[in-house]
Parts: sequence; C-alpha cells; structure tokens
Amino acid sequence: MTTRRRVLLVRRAVALLVLLAIWEGMSVAGWADPFYAPPPSAVGQVLAELIAGGDLWPHLGATVIAAFAGLVVGLALGVTLGFAAALAPPVADLLEPVMILLNAIPRVILAPLFVIWLGIGLASKLALATILVAVLIFFAVYNGVREVDVRLVERVRTLGGGRRFLVREVYVPSVTSWVLGSFKVAVGFAFTGAVVGEFVASSRGLGYLLQFAQSTYNASLTIALIFVIMAVVLLLFACAERIERRLLRWRYL
Repeated sequence: MTTRRRVLLVRRAVALLVLLAIWEGMSVAGWADPFYAPPPSAVGQVLAELIAGGDLWPHLGATVIAAFAGLVVGLALGVTLGFAAALAPPVADLLEPVMILLNAIPRVILAPLFVIWLGIGLASKLALATILVAVLIFFAVYNGVREVDVRLVERVRTLGGGRRFLVREVYVPSVTSWVLGSFKVAVGFAFTGAVVGEFVASSRGLGYLLQFAQSTYNASLTIALIFVIMAVVLLLFACAERIERRLLRWRYL
C-alpha cells in the first residue's frame, strides 16, 4: 500500500469518526429522536449482540452465497450472450432490443415476479442477481468486441487468421479490459440482487433481517444491518479492485 493511499484511508477514517461523534452528541443533547435516529452507541450495541449471539452469520452466509452464485452465473451468461450478439448480427437483432429494455428499467422490480415463479428460496435471489449482472456484462462484451479496430480484423483475416484465431487473439484481449472495468459494478449488482430478493420474500438473509427490522420499527437494527451491508460491499469492492489490478497490471505500469 502506497503512502498516499494510507493517508487517504486515515483521512476517511477520521472523517467517519467525526461524523459518528457529532451524531452521538446530537443524540445526547436531545436534538435527535432516538426512536428514529438512535445514537451510534445503541447501533453498536445491537450489532455486537448480533455478532456475539451468532444470529448474523447464517443470514450473512445466505446472502453471500446467493450473491456469489448470481455473479458467477451472470458473468457466464453475459459473456456468452455478448459474444453471440457481437459475432452474429441475426442474434444481435434479437438480443439487443431485449437487453436495452432490461437495462432501461429498474431490474429490481422483477424480484416479486421471480418470487412468484421460483419461490422464496435461493432460486429467486439467484435469478435476480444473475439478471442484474448479465445485462451489465452483456453490454461490456458486446461493446468490447464492436470497438475492436476493423482494420486490425481485416489484416488478421488477410494473413489467414480464422474466426477462432480472431476470438482468441483479438476479441478476448479487448473484451477482458471491458469486463474487468465493469467487474466492480457487477459485484455490487450481485449483492444488491441478493439483498433485494431477500427483502421482498425470504426466510433468511440480510434482506430478510432488514424486512423484519422495518416491520418492527427497529431503527437500531436497521442501521446496524445497513452498516453490515456497507462493510461487506466495501470488502467485495476491494477484492474486485485487486483482481482488476492484477489482471490489468499493464495499465498501472
């Protein structure tokens, strides 16, 4: 970790501590209603009870499994459909309007429909996370292939390179940078799909806990779960960034 990055992390940590101190001070002074905006100390107590009692881990595990499965399936589906559409114009004529429509609407509205079709188990959360990731990756692959220089493709063909050679030596390297550029967003989308699906209907998961906290008007539990989700997403973003830097290290030389 570079010195500049350490300084940035310290500044962010200090800013967060100052914000929490102001929030706690407002609660102590009576300027914030603890029913609607409980102080950080109360939120921390609830979070500590969740962790110490072991209630958090099964729900966190269920959400992470659904998000990871949706990410893997969404990546595979998006890459496959993206290449198919980019390399076969008739396929593009069919897929592109559908993907544009799915990209234009908030895809989380499909969660109730998936619950009706697939039930409240893992399948509906997997489906929502998959569709969120697949649409994003589809456009990354589709645009990545289309952005390849036509003159380069023509020269490869002139020298005797077939479609398989073009895909392996030209299209895949081009698409890799596009996909990895969207990978961090895809990770966030997969986690969002899992949590939203659980919030709509589920028997476990962080989304289920959020729905329970909302139905019982438990602001402390709600804020504690929001912090847990934020922490997990930040951790996933950090892992995605490391993967991106490792695979695209030539960009940072």
